[in-house]
This record gives sequence, C-alpha cells and structure tokens, in this order.
Amino acid sequence: MAVIVASTREGRFGPTVAAWFAGEARGRSDLEVDVVDLADEETVTGRLGLADAFAVVTPEYNHSYPAPLKAVIDAHHSEWHAKPVGFVSYGGLSGGLRAVEHLRPVFAELHAVTVRDTVSFHGGRYCFGSDGLPTDPSECGAAAGRLLDRLAWWGTTLREARETRPYVTA
Repeated sequence: MAVIVASTREGRFGPTVAAWFAGEARGRSDLEVDVVDLADEETVTGRLGLADAFAVVTPEYNHSYPAPLKAVIDAHHSEWHAKPVGFVSYGGLSGGLRAVEHLRPVFAELHAVTVRDTVSFHGGRYCFGSDGLPTDPSECGAAAGRLLDRLAWWGTTLREARETRPYVTA
C-alpha cells in the first residue's frame, strides 16, 4: 500500500499525519507500506505502479485538494486501474472531507475503487501532540483500523483478479 503525502507546501502538516497512519498500517501483517511524498517527485511513478492499494493523506485547500496531487493523479493512468483508494484528510472545520469528496469522481474516472471509510482530523494540527501522535488516539485509531481493513481486502481481492484476468479500460 502506498501512503501518499499530498501536500508539498512549506510548513506542511501532511508528513505528521502520514507518519501516524503509516505506523498504524505497519502494525498489521496483511500490508506492506510505502510512504510516497509528492514533495519528492523523482520517485513517484515507479512506486505508484508497485502499489496494490493507496491511502491519500490530503489537506483541504480552498474547499478542495492540493494542486500537486491533481498533477500526479493526471500524470498516471494504469497505476490507478482496478486498485482501491482510501483517504486520510485533515483541515479546519470540515476536516478535509470536501477535498475527499472532490477526489472520489476523479479516481472513478481512472477506474480506481474508492472506499467509503475515511479518517478525518477536524482542526488538523490541534488533533496531534508535540510527539506527532493524535491526542485522542481511540477514535482515529478505530477509524484507521476500519479503513485499513477495507484497503487490505480490496487490495488483495483486486490484485488476485488482475492476475487472473487483466483489467481492460478500453
């Protein structure tokens, strides 16, 4: 599973959220985790192609998602086909959920399967302590567990399906 850090802004908070979520995922035996930071553009392409599932860690900028994320999504096609995408969002009052809702139809157009369950941090930075961990880990930990369950199931199921019968988009 690729955990994608969508923000590339200076002073961004995404790496903190991504590190926490990746830690939750690494605690499982059914997932291998690769954190793909969009600020490091040179390594993105090959790493996306290797993933069987994606977790996009995104802020909400101006009621939507960051432009660098859109550029990476649009620059790749087959990397997304018949693979699940989950979302971990953060932001102000909406917790990044408007960004997530804008991403769902974009990924649908690329033949990806978005999962219903999300992890959302309303107030972003205020939800984490100075140690980089959530101040109330029970609720977000439970949400992360549900999201990871879905991504693991869909990722395995769709990988097996692609191996049995290649996915056709034309």
